[in-house]
Parts: sequence; structure tokens; C-alpha cells
Amino acid sequence: MSLVEEIKKRKTFAVIAHPDSGKTTLTEKLLLFGGAIQTAGAVKSNKIKKATTSDFMEIEKQRGISVATSVMAFEYKDKLINILDTPGHKDFAEDTYRTLTAVDSVILVIDCVKGVEEQTERLMEVCRMRNTPVIVFINKLDRDGRDPYDLLDELEAKLDIKVRPLTWPIGMGKSFKGVYNLQANELNLFSAGQKQEDLIQFKDLNTPDLDNKIGKAYANQLREDVELIQGVYEDFDAEPYLKGELAPVFFGSAVNNFGVKEMLDTFIEFAPNPRPRETQARLVSPDEAKFTGFVFKIHANLDPNHRDRIAFLRICSGKFERNTFYYHSRHDKKVRFNNPTSFMAQKKSVIDDAYPGDVVGLYDSGTFKIGDTLSEGEKLFYKGIPSFSPEMFREVVNMDPMKSKQLEKGVDQLSDEGVAQLFVHNLGNRKIIGTVGQLQFEVIQYRLKHEYGATADFRPLNYYKACWIKSDNAEKLNEFVRRKHTNIVHDKEGNMVFLADSAWILKVAREDFPEINFYTTSDFKVEALAQVY
Repeated sequence: MSLVEEIKKRKTFAVIAHPDSGKTTLTEKLLLFGGAIQTAGAVKSNKIKKATTSDFMEIEKQRGISVATSVMAFEYKDKLINILDTPGHKDFAEDTYRTLTAVDSVILVIDCVKGVEEQTERLMEVCRMRNTPVIVFINKLDRDGRDPYDLLDELEAKLDIKVRPLTWPIGMGKSFKGVYNLQANELNLFSAGQKQEDLIQFKDLNTPDLDNKIGKAYANQLREDVELIQGVYEDFDAEPYLKGELAPVFFGSAVNNFGVKEMLDTFIEFAPNPRPRETQARLVSPDEAKFTGFVFKIHANLDPNHRDRIAFLRICSGKFERNTFYYHSRHDKKVRFNNPTSFMAQKKSVIDDAYPGDVVGLYDSGTFKIGDTLSEGEKLFYKGIPSFSPEMFREVVNMDPMKSKQLEKGVDQLSDEGVAQLFVHNLGNRKIIGTVGQLQFEVIQYRLKHEYGATADFRPLNYYKACWIKSDNAEKLNEFVRRKHTNIVHDKEGNMVFLADSAWILKVAREDFPEINFYTTSDFKVEALAQVY
């Protein structure tokens, strides 16, 4: 099969949502349709009865939430689908933001009871920045929720995107009868726990058969709804969807595996294949003959029994081949991979080759950092893989001096994953961890104990923001460092970082030292690397 044919075969997307919207459950059902799994786990009342496939970390199984992005692949209707199930919790948003750089489209899950929530709006802001195509799945129709028209209005108002319903619900909660496919003119009757969907075609909704199937009142309501939708909304057009301007909307119940197939079939038909991507030098097209790719995620101890460290590589162009030397742009050297893997959550299988859109796992001994680029020799750095300034800071306190090496290794490896940032203070070699939320500290503490055998506590520090500092004026930079030495730390790459005590102190520092640039993201490091070459 040619490179172009391989690209046309692939679809890579992320499932995003506010916590408890049913995102991971929907992922399970998509995997069921692809035959990737035989039974799905269920998440009920935040207690795992059977752990879901994509939540593979022990803490995820205990809490019933996703705290790390999972990567899975399956085939459906002759297409190879790469699906990334992302954390919904706001404390792990940075992992989700980076994951969105590695996909070509997203499925956004909305709880029909709660509607658009805060984290949903933040995620959509990132999608709009990249004009990422979005499909919306309004979930939990088996519960009494909000009016469908109100939900559509809220989607447009809060997410700043036009919508077009492609299926429509009949009833809701205890009176939920099913959904009507507005494209195929098919009625899908609902029955809780049904093994297969009961599809009935109705080319003419005025037929008495519809009354017999769902009752006269529901049939009349459906006729009115369909007439109104066809009058208000234009026919679905794939072009504005691919530009990120229009979101097709589907209704269903993921836990009951209902309404999911209609969405998946539409996704297969319209969702984009691997798309071109920006680097600091040029736009890279997926059909270029030479291989390129970038690391968007690192996970330590994917298999706790083997203490492995995996770098997740998104293939952007060309063909990736096993046992081939590729150029590592940041290290300016060639590297080779004997056992690249594909994923089904934590289950891995060795692959011989991969193509644009695929996500490959590379065993890593510390060579990679998030944002690193591989190529066949060209010095490229892919854009848009952010590292944000933390909002919470804690000093690492070793509670077991006998396990100091284990603690140091654990903190070092876990910070490489990107869910937290590690800073080192020269005064006493103190280690400071910065995150965007409290839950991250709990996860790090749990993983240090259960994966590294190290016990740590975290002492709160009252810093406002971390700012990477850089200046062409060495004299002024040295003066600033002397005056602020108690607030100067270094990140893992050795870059100087100023930990500002307050917004006012940061403002004064900028005014007093206009020669110094204060960066609240580490994106400047990509620019700096590019300038070196």
C-alpha cells in the first residue's frame, strides 16, 4: 500500500470532556465497535466495578477518573483509527492541551443534564486556536436532562461554534424512546442494555407506522422537531466542519451503547485524515516521503513490573521504520529504536512501521523531552506544544532518608511526563514542584510510593507565578539574579526561572528590568533551539 493510501486510511482524534460526562465510557464503546475489546468497563458513582480499558493507572482505577492520556488504535470499516482518551479534570488540562497538538479532530462529550461546563469551554478554546474539527456527542439521554434546543443554543453561545444536529432524541430519561437519524431518515429505538440497535427506516414520517412504534404523541413531536430543524438549519456541509466552524451534534447514551454508531459512521466519512503541521521552519505535509514526528507525551512505569519509560511519538510525515536511525533535533544526534510499539491502553505490541496519524511508543532511557522532534536529517521543531507556568508550588520533603535515590529518580521521571514541572533551587539543592492543581500533587505522591517505593510530603510555597527569564544584556541579567537570588531557580534544562511572590512584584520586576524578557510559557525554548541551528 502506498504512502498516500496509508494516510487516507487513518483518522486520529481525541475524546475530550468535562469530568464525569461519560468520556471514557464513550471511548470504550468505540473500541467495542472496532472489535478492539470484547467487554467494556463501567464507571458508576465514581467507583470502578470493572476498570475501564483506557484508565490503566492504579490511581485511576481507584478514583474512577482519567489522570493521563491513553492511546488506543482499532480498525473500523477499513479505516485505522487512533483514539486518544484525555483527562477531563482541570488539574490535568495541560496533558490534554498537549494531546490536542497530536490529533486531527476531536469528539466533545456533553452531559445532557449539566450542559456546557467550565472545563468544556477551556478545551474548546484550545480547539478554536488550531481550528480543530469538532463532533459533539450529547450523552446520558437515558437520564432526565435539559431541553435539546436549549443545549444546542448553549453550545453555540458558550463554545463560539455553529452546530448542526444530525440525530435527534425522542423523549428523555424514563420516557426516552430513541433517536432519529436526520441524515439517513432512520429511527433507532432505545431499549436499556440492548445488544444491537433496532433500526427502522422512515422515508415519510407521516406514516401511521411511526405512531405504532413510538406512540402518537411522541410521533407528532418528532414530526414537529424534524420540520423545525430542517427549517432552521442548513443541510450538513463537511467543509465548514473541517475548518472548525461547524460542529455536527449527536444524541445518545454511551453507557447503553446507544446512538454511538451513528456518530462513529459519520466520523469515518467526514473526519479529516492526517493534516499538515507547522514547524519553526516550514509547513510539513503528511505525504512527504521523508519521516518526521514529535513527542507529545512521556509516561514512566507504563508497566510497573518493568519500570519502563515510554515516549509517545506522533508521526507527521513519511514512513517510520523499526531499527532505522533517525535524527534527534534537540540533541543533534541519530537514534534508533529496536522495539517501537502500538497501544491498546497499557497493552503494547511491537510494530515494524507506522504512518502519518499513528502514535508510536518509543522506549526511552531519558533521551526525550516533550516537544522533541525526530526526522531523517532535517532540523525541525514542531510548534504549539506548550508548557505553562504552574499555579501551585510545593517543596519536596523526603519522609524516608533511606529511599533518597528512589525519590530523586521518581520526581525526575514523573516531572518528565509534563503533568508537573520540577525546579531546583541552588540554595540547599531544594526541589520544588509546580502544578496547575492540587490533585496533581496527590497523584505524584501516590505514584512515588507505589511505583518507586519513596515516601514524600509537599510543603506549600507562596509563589504567584514561574517566569522563564532571558536577556541579551548579560550585565542586567546578572544584576537581577543577584538581587532576586532567593527567588531564582532552574528548570530541568538548566534555564533560569524567576518565582514571583505576587503579581505586583512581577510587575515591578518587569518595570525595573525592561532589558529582561519574562516568559510565562516555555515556548521560547523552541525558538531558542531553532536559532542555535
